[in-house]
Amino acid sequence: MAANGYDQINGKPRITFCNRHLVWTMLLLVSILCYTPWLFWSSNTPLYCPPASITTAATESSGDRIPWSGDLLDLETRWNDLSFQDSNPRRAARQRLRIALFVKKWPTKDSAGGLERHARTLHRELARRGHEIHVFTSSLTALDRVSTEDESRGLHFHFSNPTPAGNLKAREAWEQFLRANETLTSEGFNGGFDIIHTESVALPHGRARNFSNVVVSWHGIAYETIQSDIVQDLMRSSTEARPLDLHNAITERVQRVIEEVKFFTKYTHHVATSDAVGEILRTVYMLPLRNVHIIVNGVDEGFFRPAKARGAAFRLKYGVPPDARLVLGMAGRLVKDKGHPLVFEVLKTLLQTGNYSDIFVLIAGDGPWGSRYQELAPNVKVVGSLSSAQLGDFYNALDIFVNPTLRAQGLDHTLMEAMLCGKPLLASHFSSITKSVVVSGDFGYTFSPRLESLRVALVRVIKDGKWILEKKGAACRSRAQELFTAVKMASAYERLFLCISRGNATGFNFCEYPLPLPIAH
Repeated sequence: MAANGYDQINGKPRITFCNRHLVWTMLLLVSILCYTPWLFWSSNTPLYCPPASITTAATESSGDRIPWSGDLLDLETRWNDLSFQDSNPRRAARQRLRIALFVKKWPTKDSAGGLERHARTLHRELARRGHEIHVFTSSLTALDRVSTEDESRGLHFHFSNPTPAGNLKAREAWEQFLRANETLTSEGFNGGFDIIHTESVALPHGRARNFSNVVVSWHGIAYETIQSDIVQDLMRSSTEARPLDLHNAITERVQRVIEEVKFFTKYTHHVATSDAVGEILRTVYMLPLRNVHIIVNGVDEGFFRPAKARGAAFRLKYGVPPDARLVLGMAGRLVKDKGHPLVFEVLKTLLQTGNYSDIFVLIAGDGPWGSRYQELAPNVKVVGSLSSAQLGDFYNALDIFVNPTLRAQGLDHTLMEAMLCGKPLLASHFSSITKSVVVSGDFGYTFSPRLESLRVALVRVIKDGKWILEKKGAACRSRAQELFTAVKMASAYERLFLCISRGNATGFNFCEYPLPLPIAH
């Protein structure tokens, strides 16, 4: 080979490592640029689909689906769509799994992030089913403690000191895991833990690569973050310069995607928590199809269910009159990347220039935008942070739930909580939302993260009124009961864990769906 980059024999350019790296980066950029216009197909109008026919709605949100059978590892759609309930007599032979969970922090408060809440909801339900759960996580502060409810559920906690940044100290947690794994082996459990489950990279890939029974749940990946950066950039005015930190972040995150493509292969099995992420993992990240599984998040239906009387009491408590035309609501951190600057400007325009004094807005959460909302108008009420039980009452006080997030990462639990309470949605037009939650106009409305698009969507919501919103809310409740409950999520994870676990003592092939019925004698 010649030093100038050409083959000395045939004179053709040779591909050096640097060239390959540049080609891969350029292909990735082209992929992002092509994907984003599809994602935000309309910059001026919201997605509004007239209500689908009864046949279409039944196909999407009921059991009237085409039956599926085969090897579950070949399933490319949501595991939530399948039934893993007690209809099969052989389910009684389910083995007890020993599961090691790695999570950055165990939530002790309702203000915990989505990843931590997912870990708690899922593994509480798995423990309730009799599985042995060992949680490897950061030590709690003096003000926090694991609830007696968690301790009584059979969850075993292994705490390690957090890093200065508050992350799980991986080496210390790994040493604890090895000791626990050795103990199980000495007690007669061949190979120790049946499943190692990590929420995102709580268990680093360098530790996971030598274990075939590792399952990682992704709640956000770098590819989605780039989409969020693009949205932030598009929100700049034509006279506003792009901030240097945003310019640098976009460049760094492209490199981060390349790094993720490389190290994601060190984990064996990947759970995508939205349909969109499942597609990205299989295409952009090029992971083996049989190693990617879509299990959409679920929430506790014990807290989130229709309760009109409690919703009415919540309205009364916060000064919403019985004759209010509509009540809109938002919940979560009141910060910029959750879309609050966008909502604030649109509400300011509508409430100050239009006849909307009988439209009320309830806002649950804390953050810098809370004080601005409080000063906006008397019919905008900031109620602060709420517990799960209070959030259930909050959703029941609404006519529609609004999620204006500018972050494309993951699938926000608030969407599913509101749906379980029977409320329609108005949400950002991100693929994670439109492919999994607001899949048609039957379930609500979406908007591109632009002022005019959100304004048009809000005006449409107000014009449609309570009757149409109640109809959409009923469809949301039905869809959420079938897909987004904690029981549905845990059933799917349980079957995945049984399918790939070590030491299956039952003799059943849990990867087969449906399980064969026992032979009658």
